[in-house]
Amino acid sequence: MADEKHLYEIREEPPIPTYEEATSSSNTQYSRRGPQEASDDAERQTLLGHDLPAGPNVQSSSRRRNGYYHPPSVQSVDDDDDGDSGLGSPVDADEEAELRETMEEMEILDPESADEGRARRNRSRGRFSKRFYSITNSLSSFHLPRIPWPSSPAALFHSLTSRLPTIPVEYRPGWSVMARLCGLIVIVALVYLLVVSEVVPMGGAGYGAPFNPEWVRQFALQNVETPRLRENLRYVTSYDHVAGTEGSYILGQWIEAQFKEAHMDTYTHDEYFVYLNYPTEKGRRVAIVEPKEKQWEAQLEEREAYNPPRAQTKAFHGYSASGNVTGPLIYVNFGDKKDFKTLWDSGIDVQGAVVLMRYYGSQSDRAMKVKAAQNAGVAGVIMYSDPAEDGFKKGKAWPEGRWRPAGSVQRGSVAMSNMIIGDPLTPGLPSTKDQKRMPKDKNPALPTIPSIPISWDQAQKLLQSLQGIGEEIAPEGNFEHWIGGVPDVGEKWWSGHPEKSPKVNLQNNQEEVDRQRITNVFGSFLGSEDKAKKIIVGSHRDSWCFGAADPGSGTAVMLEVARVLGELRMQGWRPLRTIEFASWDAEEYNMIGSTEHVEANLEELRANAIAYLNVDVGVTGDKLWANGSPIFKHAWNRVLDRISDPHKNVTLLKLWQHHHGDKFGGLGVDSDYVAFQDLAGCSSLNFGFSGPEHGDMAHSCYETFEWMSQHVDPDFVYHNLLTQIWVLIILELAQEPLMPLKVDDYATSLQEEGQKLIEWTEKQGGDFDIGMFQPLVDALANVGGKAQEFEQWETAWYNQIVGTGGFETQGLTVQRVAHNARMAGFESDLLDVQRGNVDGEQEHGLPGRTQFKHIIFGPSRYDASDTSYTFPFIRDAIERHTLDETKDWKETEAQIKKTAEILDRAAERLMH
Repeated sequence: MADEKHLYEIREEPPIPTYEEATSSSNTQYSRRGPQEASDDAERQTLLGHDLPAGPNVQSSSRRRNGYYHPPSVQSVDDDDDGDSGLGSPVDADEEAELRETMEEMEILDPESADEGRARRNRSRGRFSKRFYSITNSLSSFHLPRIPWPSSPAALFHSLTSRLPTIPVEYRPGWSVMARLCGLIVIVALVYLLVVSEVVPMGGAGYGAPFNPEWVRQFALQNVETPRLRENLRYVTSYDHVAGTEGSYILGQWIEAQFKEAHMDTYTHDEYFVYLNYPTEKGRRVAIVEPKEKQWEAQLEEREAYNPPRAQTKAFHGYSASGNVTGPLIYVNFGDKKDFKTLWDSGIDVQGAVVLMRYYGSQSDRAMKVKAAQNAGVAGVIMYSDPAEDGFKKGKAWPEGRWRPAGSVQRGSVAMSNMIIGDPLTPGLPSTKDQKRMPKDKNPALPTIPSIPISWDQAQKLLQSLQGIGEEIAPEGNFEHWIGGVPDVGEKWWSGHPEKSPKVNLQNNQEEVDRQRITNVFGSFLGSEDKAKKIIVGSHRDSWCFGAADPGSGTAVMLEVARVLGELRMQGWRPLRTIEFASWDAEEYNMIGSTEHVEANLEELRANAIAYLNVDVGVTGDKLWANGSPIFKHAWNRVLDRISDPHKNVTLLKLWQHHHGDKFGGLGVDSDYVAFQDLAGCSSLNFGFSGPEHGDMAHSCYETFEWMSQHVDPDFVYHNLLTQIWVLIILELAQEPLMPLKVDDYATSLQEEGQKLIEWTEKQGGDFDIGMFQPLVDALANVGGKAQEFEQWETAWYNQIVGTGGFETQGLTVQRVAHNARMAGFESDLLDVQRGNVDGEQEHGLPGRTQFKHIIFGPSRYDASDTSYTFPFIRDAIERHTLDETKDWKETEAQIKKTAEILDRAAERLMH
């Protein structure tokens, strides 16, 4: 169980200091406590609240199904086309004015009544309160005086009758009318008494006392329903839904309907017009055309995954270049640039060749594989999933049906996300219909050669055709680790040769749409204290086919999280800060829907987005993983300590610490958190449960509901656990008066990463002077000191609340809200952006990749799959220095200085 403290014990404490007094390093009156002894454990809602109107804004858009795609056999969710068009996140012009306005709307709860009702808060909550929800919601604008609960029936009668008006005799009705009138008065009075005395827990909606956060958490955990998770996933996987197609649009309508059923305050969507490509019916081909005796044509489509058959997405690569090329076949292992060098050193020239490569391995990013081939002069790329890397291991039996079948094809995008994120034709700008586009040729994110995915049973034919040609692939020497797991290739594997290999024709003529409509869907529970500030909860819905794991499991869980919070809303609960749910379109191509939304709302998100919580591939096994900003560490640990794995009979926290050493993984460029973290500076967390190393059926049409329910998570235990984790981390951030985001955890992580950076630089070689890192070392020390000072105010606030039995003055509330804002703003202060007129015309963002602004997190220019790439401005400069083989460290020194200056500025803004 997570650590719990109570605010109900009265303690004598010194008066609360001002913010400056509490955070002053010279103030010793308030000693600093550890992270579990301050605000995180003030387990209660704020004492203040105000009513917020529900404002549904439902939109609809025209549909389009591209190319060969046909409407799926599913009925569209009915639209309520009564709303105006607009984006999901309105922009507030002045944060300070908004904060003041919010504070002025608040009312202070009588502190004497808080203790009085607290003992009854957990009684009579369920169905009874729902009956009165509509009545009491309409009464929420009336601030009724608190009256004590009568101590006896006689007192209750006297309390009721003493409040009834006296009617003059001449106006008194007959007995039957009188009886009905008295009955009505008694019912109204009882409703009133139940509400104000907290038997019905209506406090969060602007009346009564606030909810006990512990009750809220328990209610949420107890209301997660596994059958609903199962049915959510069953529907999500019932038809294919590639980005921008009618399948994705209809699924978006259904998700919007689920948001409405979850009693959200708002639901809306936004639309963008982006560049997408789609396969055509007869535009793709892989065939051996010479010599004649070896002629053969590959079967590109997967066999039917469902019986009876359903429409399936054709096999293709998102953003592959169109083309029709013919060249000698050469096997290039994983397509790493080192693999191409090995071939070159062995006298095998790949220029003009059609190369066969396997997924994963030493270069796991498919886009970087194509980029390496393109740089080597290759004409076209064929990519397959080898059994050795895709779930099946020799000598180790996975459950039958768990690994990828011989005819399964892994689709995916070959856009270089480390160069441009979102629509590659509009970097840095939202893809509105009239937005100016970049040309496709020479676009740094788009490949210039065609590529196509095939199954391993088709790759087997190509490998067999290379027998005895080129270099022998041996388990040692230069070609060590080049032998895959495809059976019956022959006694030995061979590389092929530019003059002796069979000629292969690769054809990829596709439909390209520069302005394809995509749709994001949103729904929100508005905050009662600070509605502008928000926690954003997201999962994309587009899939390369049926998408049971990616992203179906994430979407199914997100909808259950929304429903559980809706059940809380029906009880009268409200979060302190807004919770916004988002279903993104076109993530699979290049995180497009989320990026375009961020670019359209950039300043508002930098000012008000507290956190982005993402689940993409929710469940492929039973091992919990998480990548994210270190600011979440404490809240994450608190959540995991509350939940146990029923199969292993141990808390998730112990399992997490055993496998991950209490640290998050790094944030790369592989899901919708990228734009929030790297562009908007919104602290982000991406998590789920994983299974075998590479996810088995990933991006194939065999990733079905039956595969998930029979082989991956038959009892939906891990879907249930993921729902619990997600809803609890939301509650940690949305309902705690002081958010449990720990800047000192961030500072500690930064110092560790700074040391790793210096060690990494030493391994790069060269005659660098370690003294050039001194500005960074000093800045990291400054952040650590300021982070410790920052938390002193939290300790003082907590002591004051305990000492007054839970009473918080309006002035102290203003200080607390401002403190939370500084805490949430720390991440956005780590962006390299224009601040006023200080920087003049200086360019901001990573050189050559200015979309990416975060000085701690960002993708590597040379390896997009590297999730350990921290301090990207500095590392990029060092890598350029190493590749150029120059002795000039001026650029590196400049980037170290810039990073240090931004860190110092972020540290100072914590205090002011």
